[in-house]
Amino acid sequence: MKFLPVVLLCVFVSSIAFGQDRPNIVFLLADDAGYADFGFQGSKTMITPNLDRLVARGVRFTQGYVSHPTCGPSRAGILTGKYPHRFGYEENNVPGYMSPVSAVDGEEMGLPVEEQTMGDYLQALGYRTAYFGKWHQGGADRFHPLNRGFDEFYGFRGGARDYFSYENMPTDPQNRLERGIGNFAEHDGYLTDVLGDETAEFIERNKDRPFFALLAFNAVHSPMDARPEDVERFPGLAGHRQKVAAMTLALDRACGVVLDKLEHLGLTENTIIVFTNDNGGPTDNNASSNYPLSGTKSTYLEGGIRVPFVMSWPRQLRAEQVYEQPVSALDLLPTFVLAGGGVVSSLSHLDGVNLVPYLNGANQSRPHERLFWKRGVRAAVRDGDWKLIRYADRPAELFYLPDDISERNDLAIAEPERVRELFKVLFAWEMGLSRPRWLLDTKYDRLDMERQDIYRDQSKFFTRERSADGKQ
Repeated sequence: MKFLPVVLLCVFVSSIAFGQDRPNIVFLLADDAGYADFGFQGSKTMITPNLDRLVARGVRFTQGYVSHPTCGPSRAGILTGKYPHRFGYEENNVPGYMSPVSAVDGEEMGLPVEEQTMGDYLQALGYRTAYFGKWHQGGADRFHPLNRGFDEFYGFRGGARDYFSYENMPTDPQNRLERGIGNFAEHDGYLTDVLGDETAEFIERNKDRPFFALLAFNAVHSPMDARPEDVERFPGLAGHRQKVAAMTLALDRACGVVLDKLEHLGLTENTIIVFTNDNGGPTDNNASSNYPLSGTKSTYLEGGIRVPFVMSWPRQLRAEQVYEQPVSALDLLPTFVLAGGGVVSSLSHLDGVNLVPYLNGANQSRPHERLFWKRGVRAAVRDGDWKLIRYADRPAELFYLPDDISERNDLAIAEPERVRELFKVLFAWEMGLSRPRWLLDTKYDRLDMERQDIYRDQSKFFTRERSADGKQ
């Protein structure tokens, strides 16, 4: 039986706690959104009233991070509460992505089946679990959400698809909309709206028992599809910037449908609601804005790894909080599981921490003294307020973030001893990681060095320019 020791422990705890008033959990995950592209982040361009009201009754994190600057590994970290590098998943599982091959076996490259997910933990605790939207953790059936701890699934297995129904069904099943396993059928309307409606219906059906709903939007990832009536709300914008504003409006509207359902059913007070994003905005692809952060998706500058991050739980957390210490999306799994009746000992192998004690004042220290990122030779470490970025093709960079959120003042030359020490810290962390699974074929041993030519040609990945329109 898979995961026997932890599952039995969780079931035992569940049998004690099932009758208790445990919180419901709703996790809203955006895709490729810009750090600055929400009203609660200060944007004067985007229209996000529903997410703004979520912030007003919860906690806004100013330093929320993900464990990887691209979709697949970041989501693997979120789902497991572990750095994805620990199980060899440090590349996006899209064939041909930035290299000759990033997933040597196509749909067979997914979240390793021996890893437990949020769904596994919460399902074992008696929660009804559901996953809606973008999966991107492997296309083969053994990787499917219904085999990874989720009772229900409505979405698609791959990393991107159209927002409107396909007239001609894609031959790749990963891009086709699916209910359960193998029940492929296209939707009516605009997919972002449909996913919000499906999540609200799940909440309605399960209002009398603890539930966990993970709504993983593909918005605002390309292709840049938007409803014409949403585009018309932004006459002062043009091109992809206008489209991403319209897509963000739809994202917020779908979140509003879910929030309204919780309020209508009287469930808001004891529901943990989280909203965040999987990585920084790819400003060149969808005109998102990460201002005032430098960098974009795929980089280890703040614009690639720092994301909007919100949590609401009115019964436990004070409203209108701004939390300014660094936190990670790795923290969500332990936060959810412990709130749901799990025990600390079942989570000791994770890299995330339970955020609740830090948010209610019981623990005044930082949730994390150090955070790490890695993709091949390129890597980064945040140690306190210092951050080192290591490159394969040029000297490392060092930044002191409280004085330099935009990472424009490289202090590596001025702080050589700190650079040496952080290299040692990074090396020590790497010693505990697994070799990337797609690199087990030795012919790729030198790939990271060889593809630096690609990185140099694509200098936009290392831009220090303000993203999109240069302002919020």
